[in-house]
Amino acid sequence: MKGSGRAFCAGGDIVSLYHMINAGKMEDCKEFFRTLYTYIYILGTCLKPHVFATPETLIGFHPDAGVSFFLSHLPGQLGEYLGLTVEKLNGAEMISCGLATHYAHSSKLALIEEQLGKLDTDDPSVIENSLEKYSDLVCLDNISVLHRIEILDKCFSHDTVEEIIDSLFSQESETSKTSDAWCISTLRRLKEASPLGLKVSLKSIREGRFQTLDQCLIREYRMSLQGISNQISRDF
Repeated sequence: MKGSGRAFCAGGDIVSLYHMINAGKMEDCKEFFRTLYTYIYILGTCLKPHVFATPETLIGFHPDAGVSFFLSHLPGQLGEYLGLTVEKLNGAEMISCGLATHYAHSSKLALIEEQLGKLDTDDPSVIENSLEKYSDLVCLDNISVLHRIEILDKCFSHDTVEEIIDSLFSQESETSKTSDAWCISTLRRLKEASPLGLKVSLKSIREGRFQTLDQCLIREYRMSLQGISNQISRDF
């Protein structure tokens, strides 16, 4: 599968969901999530690689579509950090933390796509060898969050969002200017998010660490229906 333009998904599904909620079409909303999560389960159990990125806390929601499973299995507390701040990882960072297997410059993508299209097999080892021919070696840049993984783990290992924020404030006053900048940026991202979305997302990621993909999807389905009900909050 290949995205059209800059991204695989540009959020158009959220627009249609928003209109269904405003029209009171809750059965259509349920069918929307049932279809989405069934697709994610098929995709998540497929051998082909894929990547997710979700800005859900910024729109008053939670990292869904199986993301609570994938984030919870990243090293240390990286999943909590990404889920709550909705920060993005670049190619080198995705390679380093295990989210990606190969990195290639965008100038090679057309050639890679052409070569993969010529393969008359679904043997993973053959596909792997083909990708390896066009892969580039990459290194983390100096400002990568993965260079601050010890501080990140210390701050995001706390039980509550409030404790995480307090830890970031404390870290800001204790560490170097470089780490100060990271703490300030992280605090700003958390302040931009929905408070309820942060709390729900943190709990979801923590529960995902002890669940299978299908268990995460079932739980996220129930959470999503509750989130669009407007019974507790209208953040979404």
